[in-house]
Amino acid sequence: MATINEQKTAATDTAKEAVANRRAKLLLAAMTLEQKLQQLTGSMPELIPELPGCYGARHVTGIAALSIPTLRITNGPVGVGQNDCVAASLYDEVKAGTKSFTVAYTHPSSAKATALPSAISAAASFDPAVAAAYGDVIGTEMNNLALHVFEAPGLNLARIPVLGRNFEYFGEDPYLTGVMGVAETKAVQAKGLIAMPKHFVANEQETNRQKVQETVDRQVLRELYLLPFEMAVKDGKPGSIMCAYNYVNGAQSCESKEMLTDVLRTDWGFTGYVQSDFFAMKSTVGTMQAGMDHEMPIPQQWAPAKLTPALASGSITTAMIDKALERRYTQMFKMGIFDRPLVQTAIDFANNGKVARDIGTKAAVLLQNNGALPIASTVRKVVLVGKASQVYAQQAVAGGSLVGKPMGAGGGSSDVVPNYTVAPIDGIRNTLKALGNTTAAVQLILVDDANASATIDGRSVSFDEALAAAAAADAVVVMAGTVSEEGADRATMADGSTAASTTVPLAAGARPSDGSSLDWYATSSSSAYATLTGANAVKNSQTVAMIKAIMTTASTTGRTMVQKTALVLKDNAGIAMDPDLVGTAGPSILEAWFPGQEDGNIVADLLFGVKNPSGKLPVTFPVAGKGFLDHASLEQFPGVVSADGSTQTVNYSEGLHIGYRWYDANKSGECTVVNGSNPCVAFPFGHGLAYTTFTVTAPSVALNNSTKAYDVKVKVSNTGKVTGSEVVQVYLSLPTGASALGMEQPPKRLVGFQKVELAPGASRDVVISINPAASNHPLSAWSKTSNQWVTPAGAYTVYAGKSSAPRDLAVAGTFTR
Repeated sequence: MATINEQKTAATDTAKEAVANRRAKLLLAAMTLEQKLQQLTGSMPELIPELPGCYGARHVTGIAALSIPTLRITNGPVGVGQNDCVAASLYDEVKAGTKSFTVAYTHPSSAKATALPSAISAAASFDPAVAAAYGDVIGTEMNNLALHVFEAPGLNLARIPVLGRNFEYFGEDPYLTGVMGVAETKAVQAKGLIAMPKHFVANEQETNRQKVQETVDRQVLRELYLLPFEMAVKDGKPGSIMCAYNYVNGAQSCESKEMLTDVLRTDWGFTGYVQSDFFAMKSTVGTMQAGMDHEMPIPQQWAPAKLTPALASGSITTAMIDKALERRYTQMFKMGIFDRPLVQTAIDFANNGKVARDIGTKAAVLLQNNGALPIASTVRKVVLVGKASQVYAQQAVAGGSLVGKPMGAGGGSSDVVPNYTVAPIDGIRNTLKALGNTTAAVQLILVDDANASATIDGRSVSFDEALAAAAAADAVVVMAGTVSEEGADRATMADGSTAASTTVPLAAGARPSDGSSLDWYATSSSSAYATLTGANAVKNSQTVAMIKAIMTTASTTGRTMVQKTALVLKDNAGIAMDPDLVGTAGPSILEAWFPGQEDGNIVADLLFGVKNPSGKLPVTFPVAGKGFLDHASLEQFPGVVSADGSTQTVNYSEGLHIGYRWYDANKSGECTVVNGSNPCVAFPFGHGLAYTTFTVTAPSVALNNSTKAYDVKVKVSNTGKVTGSEVVQVYLSLPTGASALGMEQPPKRLVGFQKVELAPGASRDVVISINPAASNHPLSAWSKTSNQWVTPAGAYTVYAGKSSAPRDLAVAGTFTR
């Protein structure tokens, strides 16, 4: 008899799962068909039986007679998002007919949690320990709130810079994404919870996500878009996977037997369960036959009224239903969910806020420094400059942030409702006070979109007066960015486009790359399609022109504008940079991503050198006009509308060349490397400076006969004056014949990295191993002919250095297979 004690004392993961599986089968044997059908789907919004103070919409109601607890689910990935608990008073309004039950999914009365920096911040740390700390906070707060399932991490790739959910993901590289996803998954599940990597698979745009038909070569799927999921499954062993909205190669993601059964379970050995994205399932029989296990959020395709006739016809069987429930119950038993009561405890917001602050400072990337950073602690006058129509200088920033709206009041399911937020100007004042400077003047300048008028601490002035104030300041901090959120990409769509539209084309005259600019913004919501006119019309903030005006103003202090101006970026995932801002005539630039609730403190810690920037770019920052999206066809994004007027098709025709791989391969013909730099790239993938300097020398590579891995060794030295961290990166070029297997291979791929902290003058030897048997298949390409990974014969070249740019890499050596 499988017992709770057996579950607790099982010594290995395999043993724990075996006990859990026996318990699941015993439970199923005691259930009626009616009970089984009820358990296959999420429940309609209701007061949670065990927690009547919560009106919830993200759960499966338990069955007390069988000791099945209510299974409670929360969104992510940037903290405990919409989480099955909004104000109970809303239930009365729904019953009275004055509100729709859908209010339970996104209402800002959702239970509070810590609003962490965006997930791409964790990736920018290039440190799995940061991703683990991220997951630890989330797991801790889930237990505080009596939650069980975390719908994250997000493992989709930044194929297009304007993807609305890039901030929820880990960037453009599949290996970096996989490493971070594994670390976060393990941390969450170490708390006795179920992690759910998503969105499986190729969910790389929000535009028409429910209906878009995607064509992705199967080799490309394996080497790019499936790879982070494979790493997560094999190395992180998540309890669940979420299937996506989109169609891939003719099959809807939740009814693709190829993906859910052949790849996920047969090839990778996944033993967890598959849950649908909310309202993603399109059929009753096809989904169950493909390998689906759980429908969310309410009974629709798997409602008893649809399952009963399918059972009667034999198109599905009770054995299929049992298997679906067995997979989920096994994970619930394994994680102890059956064996602990639903009890809520207080969240330690102060401690978790400190962790969020630490994550944010480790994630920020110093893109360029022309002398303005760090700002001296003895500074007398600081001006903080931003746009009046934009949040960046006014409020703490998270996905979907809007001027004047509290954080967590957006429309995305990843919205976190924080206990507190720290505004930028308050963070600057807090840090100056902590540094002993209580006399510095800190002014907030907000400029209109036309760069004609402004306010200084709320007082109306002309733009010229604002420029004069900046000229007279000792330090100028400009804040700008690109807010986005689930539901829409940063693109200008045809008027009338809504979530219900059959197709969602670009507006006439709009370009795929428009939303990559600091100037582009949607008027009222980043979770709805932005259009040329209407309630969510696209506007031009003229941010770049404002920054240029500041930089060309004559300083009236002892330092030039270049020497005293810093641009802080808070963005979704990379900016197309105006060339005038890049280089020695531009401002110092600090990339802070979406910092979350600790925004002000995080940025100020970095601006004043309390913390030393150590992040690296997980995405490429192109030069404006020379990026991938500037050359992408409509077929690549957002898709072309077929003659039937109702089918929108996207083709990933760039193949294996996304992100830095596209620039490395010079696919546009404009990107020939000159003196180690790519003219199309403002800041390369993997780039990041610090308030100290590093050298990476003496690279070598040798086969380790005991591990059968290739050990790449370098010497890292801190040649500056303060303690800091450098990230050693290892890239690999496959043999020239590798492209003969199918798709053209990119010039190089990331296969390893390690962050190292060093005191001034210190050096350390760093060894990074390339294991041919690792889950990321570092030496291999996917062969569609043989349907397997193949290690091509020939010479492999290994590079080591500080970024993906040729100038930052040296050949460590070659080896032959």
